[in-house]
Amino acid sequence: MSLPAPRPLSVAELDLDAPDGPVLDFRPAPGGPAVVPGDVYALVRLRGRPAATVVGTFAEGEDPAEVLAGLARRRLRATEDLEGKEGAKGSSAERLAAERSGEAPHPQAATSAPPRASVVVASRERPESLARALDSLLAQDHPDHELIVVDNAPRTTATHALVTRGYAGRVRYVREDTPGLAVAHNTGLAAAEGAVVAFTDDDVIADPHWLTALTGPFAADPGLGCVTGLILPARLSTPAQVLLESHGGFAKGFAPRLYDPARPPADEPLFPFTAGSFGSGANMAFRAGALRAAGGFDPATGTGTAAKGGDDLYAFVAVLAAGFRLRYTAEALVWHHHRDSWQDLRNQAYGYGAGLTAYLTATLVRSPRLLPALLARLPRGLAYARTMTAQRGGAGGGVPGEHGTHHHPWPRELSRLERRGMLYGPIGYAKARARMATRTTSRTALQATPGAPTQATTEAPTRAATGAPTRAVTGAPGQATAEAPAQAPAPAPDTVAAPARRRGRNPR
Repeated sequence: MSLPAPRPLSVAELDLDAPDGPVLDFRPAPGGPAVVPGDVYALVRLRGRPAATVVGTFAEGEDPAEVLAGLARRRLRATEDLEGKEGAKGSSAERLAAERSGEAPHPQAATSAPPRASVVVASRERPESLARALDSLLAQDHPDHELIVVDNAPRTTATHALVTRGYAGRVRYVREDTPGLAVAHNTGLAAAEGAVVAFTDDDVIADPHWLTALTGPFAADPGLGCVTGLILPARLSTPAQVLLESHGGFAKGFAPRLYDPARPPADEPLFPFTAGSFGSGANMAFRAGALRAAGGFDPATGTGTAAKGGDDLYAFVAVLAAGFRLRYTAEALVWHHHRDSWQDLRNQAYGYGAGLTAYLTATLVRSPRLLPALLARLPRGLAYARTMTAQRGGAGGGVPGEHGTHHHPWPRELSRLERRGMLYGPIGYAKARARMATRTTSRTALQATPGAPTQATTEAPTRAATGAPTRAVTGAPGQATAEAPAQAPAPAPDTVAAPARRRGRNPR
């Protein structure tokens, strides 16, 4: 099977004064190369706020800003017309422009400063990528936050050296020896001191306003448990990157959305069991108390375990099941460096399928009383899964995709891999739980052995949700290491309002 070869695109930002106003700024995406003649993927901002994406082509001698501005104005007018037909009270573009100019209050505006926040970045042997992410996180306009790097199952000292030498006094280092993204996130949650804990990946560049936009809604809504944000591609340089973004990437659109378990959304008949429409793990924040009350992340899910993924989806549903609300806002923006090879895309397709059913399995294992609700929705969910993968595997066309990229045929091989992953997910989750139990037994036996070797650093052996051991070694750079007791998540609540389908063609 040969990979379709869509052309690479430059990635840029275009800022307009108003839906039909002049261009305020045009620049390449953060950390990206210069914009060159050819196809360009652009984020359209209205006075700084994300509003849409467009794809355009400009030739040598043309002004790319004006070419893309014309496309952006037509896109925004089309959005206004659509919302007018649906009876919306003012278009998105009009609301954004009014909010930015101060003519109307922003619906998520907090009446006070955003709460103190902790930003957790789990990483493993990617110091160059991590440094790029940390530089962007240190440039945030949030007034009160800390940065924590969790070094997950390190094979070398590269991450430790980067954080403790290159970012001394500015970033906290925590080591977690048990592999798995969910375990690393639980370790970061245990070490976090903020009222809100934000999570992102080591392959992103965060917009300077990201953390303020992500955490501000918590100050305005005491019942809010989670906020997710917009994820856009930092580069579209390879066919694999373009193909992924053409079929949704990680973006969830530009319209704000509130998910309330007390008022299940009418257009989400599976709410909340297929939680991919809520957001993604590279851009999410939780009220610390809500996430801890909901049991944290299930350590047998996530990248680095046999389950392959699903840790973020599990946490979304757990928080909603505990009665908290979840909000999506496009103003909290990160630029994500998609994996660039065909094999990476194959792995992602399989992993997304596995993570989906693994997290559903985890939800039922942790909250078996949810089984009747899930079974009632299972036929509809299976039909949706078949439709979703069939649509991606169809013939495709040449029309723009939902988020502005050109639509390219989704290879049937990837659809088959995703379905195979769905079948594997429950098995992978069972394997991951078994391995966690084995590690717990081994560690307990070692600790009970007289004369067992001690570690040079302070260790905090703990048990996570499935009894998995964790070891956290923390310390502000330049200080002695200190014990960091890991959170011991409680079982997830047994109540649920309902489950959300994966919107559009997004792979998560």
